[in-house]
Amino acid sequence: MCTASRVIGAVLVAGVLFSCAAPSVFAQSAPQQGNNTPPPPQTDDPVAEANKRVLEEITEAAKLPGGAGKTECVWLGRRIASLLFRDDVDTARRHMEVYDRFSCPSDHLRLTFRCVVRQGNIDQKAPESLSQRVHACWMQPEAPAATAAQ
Repeated sequence: MCTASRVIGAVLVAGVLFSCAAPSVFAQSAPQQGNNTPPPPQTDDPVAEANKRVLEEITEAAKLPGGAGKTECVWLGRRIASLLFRDDVDTARRHMEVYDRFSCPSDHLRLTFRCVVRQGNIDQKAPESLSQRVHACWMQPEAPAATAAQ
């Protein structure tokens, strides 16, 4: 049952991510009649890269044992850990109500937050560093601080 819900959750997330990218495909202009070579693929699309990264992170997290790998637990847990680290306790508490409703493991959230805090302060000018640290700690909450900070 858990495996089926993980697969369904991953498929839903993939569908949402790909449907977000679909409007950009329809907005492309028609190719010129005289030129039969296809245009080079766009690799600089930040939205597509972000969607791909999120999908890879969720797929990677789905391998975690227990409820920590469920898509909704990963999303909510990482968000709660980030909010707690930024001292937004009220919003984190509201998210925790939903987290508990989905039967997500509170121990994993506790260990993840502990891992994030053990690594000390982060550069406030680099907002991605917090999300990367939270993801690393979600994947390995009991990892040493030097390993999780990579």
